[in-house]
Amino acid sequence: MPRTSAAVAARTAQQVLESAADLFASHGFAAVSLDDVARAAGVTRGAVYHHYRNKAGLFGAVVAHLQRRVAAAVVAAAEAAGDDPHAQLAAGSHAFLDAITAATAARVLLVEAPPVVGWDEWRRLDAENSGAHLRDALITAGVDDDLVDALSAQLSGAMNEAALWIAAHPDDAAARDRAHAALDRLLAAVTP
Repeated sequence: MPRTSAAVAARTAQQVLESAADLFASHGFAAVSLDDVARAAGVTRGAVYHHYRNKAGLFGAVVAHLQRRVAAAVVAAAEAAGDDPHAQLAAGSHAFLDAITAATAARVLLVEAPPVVGWDEWRRLDAENSGAHLRDALITAGVDDDLVDALSAQLSGAMNEAALWIAAHPDDAAARDRAHAALDRLLAAVTP
């Protein structure tokens, strides 16, 4: 395939992915058809099938894309926090909460994905992305090896619940601030 064709194909695939993410976030997996995605992306239904095989394949690609995007925000914030492991843990955790509640991520990743892609796949994707960074940050912050897995799972669950709580209060401007304040308390309580 010539370079220009490959570049056009990559742009089309990205356009379909972004349009699908918006639609799944707005309407949910069950209510979105591939015709809806094609129309929103400005492509043919055949183009959607060409890049993603079927609706489940497209949704799986959206979930993986959003997981990577959230994880990238976590890493960027942790790296920007300097060399202190506790500051890195806090910055990454706060970035997770903000990234997962931004635009499409909360509904797609926390509500729609577990039943659509399956719990095992959802956990695998989380563990490979933000979960891995959380676990590493806890180790670096000095959490005992025998507690790190349990603590990582519990903090991850708490942050996911906080994200859902923020999403459930879209008209409460202070909800995000309260969630971040609660997260600070949790982190202070669990790190040495």
